[in-house]
Amino acid sequence: MNMIVFNTGKEQQICAEIIAWTEHTLSKPNSFYNNLPPCPYAQKAWTDEKVALLFKYDDNMQVLYSTLSQWEDSLDLVIIVDLNFTEDPDVFHDYLRELNEAISMGVFIDRDMWVMGFHPHDEANDFIDDQSFMQVIDDEYAMIFVQRLSKVQESADKLAEKGYYDKYLEEYNAEEIFQERADLYRRLKNGDETT
Repeated sequence: MNMIVFNTGKEQQICAEIIAWTEHTLSKPNSFYNNLPPCPYAQKAWTDEKVALLFKYDDNMQVLYSTLSQWEDSLDLVIIVDLNFTEDPDVFHDYLRELNEAISMGVFIDRDMWVMGFHPHDEANDFIDDQSFMQVIDDEYAMIFVQRLSKVQESADKLAEKGYYDKYLEEYNAEEIFQERADLYRRLKNGDETT
């Protein structure tokens, strides 16, 4: 099922850019991830047509809220391209962190959801090669990724067994983010944050 419908040429260009960036940056083996790709499942999700791309043009977060409350399990990932993002990356990421907490408390009924984001003003990740990637469009945009929490965490646990996170966690200081997700997963499965 192809869930990508374009209303403008710009939307089509952004989609092409995201797919090309996935191939260039996220799908090639990388020594920082124990010779696994930075995102081992991304290319397959695109190939299997399990990615939906939605566009947000205003301050309203309804597209995100609708995605959370009406999740379609035929998908692995929904990417919301935010063309009207808050300029401060800390505010952007804090909002998503608080939203994950609200999801875990049942605000959207389905507690098995996870959101994370990319902000165009985030610090560069030294572990992926995106500096050599040629952008298709000049416009900046943020991205909000929506997935099943259980699928993300269980996949992360499998990757951890393969040494995927060893260098990344040590050098990138992402332990807090990974721990937050693991805690929410335990709360989902056990009703609290116990192991």
